Amino acid sequence: MRWRFLLRPGWLALIAAVICFTVAAFTLLAPWQFRRAAERADRNAAIEQSISTPPRPLREVLAAHAQPGQTTEWRPVRATGHYLPSAEMVVRLRTVQGEPAYEVVVPLQLADGSNVLVDRGYLRPAEGVRLPSYPPAPGGEVSVAGRLRADEDDWQNGAVVEQDGHRQVYAVNSRTVAAATGVHLEPGYLELMEGSPGVLSALPLPQLDPGPSFAYALQWIAFGTMAPIGLAYFAWREATEGRREHQHPLSVAGQPHSVA
Repeated sequence: MRWRFLLRPGWLALIAAVICFTVAAFTLLAPWQFRRAAERADRNAAIEQSISTPPRPLREVLAAHAQPGQTTEWRPVRATGHYLPSAEMVVRLRTVQGEPAYEVVVPLQLADGSNVLVDRGYLRPAEGVRLPSYPPAPGGEVSVAGRLRADEDDWQNGAVVEQDGHRQVYAVNSRTVAAATGVHLEPGYLELMEGSPGVLSALPLPQLDPGPSFAYALQWIAFGTMAPIGLAYFAWREATEGRREHQHPLSVAGQPHSVA
């Protein structure tokens, strides 16, 4: 009966919390970090492969109306068309190589009439925070090379800011630009490579490091293992101390009084 203390409300709550945490660590948190590590490894492999792969025609790599995915993102492609400078926009609050930057995006109209969003690259702010002047997108037919990218998440829900004479958004997202300009755009965008017509400062490739996700996954497994072990240890101590107190009670009842 020395384990009856486990039925107390405090212990029941602790047991339930440990069970929930352990289940979450093994079924949710650790697998989530393992997935992130696998995604990072796939991204690094795709980037590394893109460095040595020559650009191919866009429609040979990505079908019309298709979103760049795991097998196509970062693939170098070539596209020919005309820039639509009236629909050009600036992406604000960017960071490139650890320093503030702006990016410039503009639609490219292809020969089949479809429009692809093109990221021209980045600019460093002038006077600390102002958008600097930059050359316009070239007119006439151009042939550009760039890497396919999936749309970024737009946490500002398509918000557009008018500043420095330019419409500015918070993410490189074809849906956001399409809604702001009225130009129908294909999903995803094309990140221009160095030397392409219209490129400003070409965006550098991300660092090919594995990231901390795999280590985090192992930590969650360790925490999920330690929690029930810790619970068992403290329960054993409580039971042992309770049994010791039962066997050696400290009581002064019935002891004889000394007589002065």
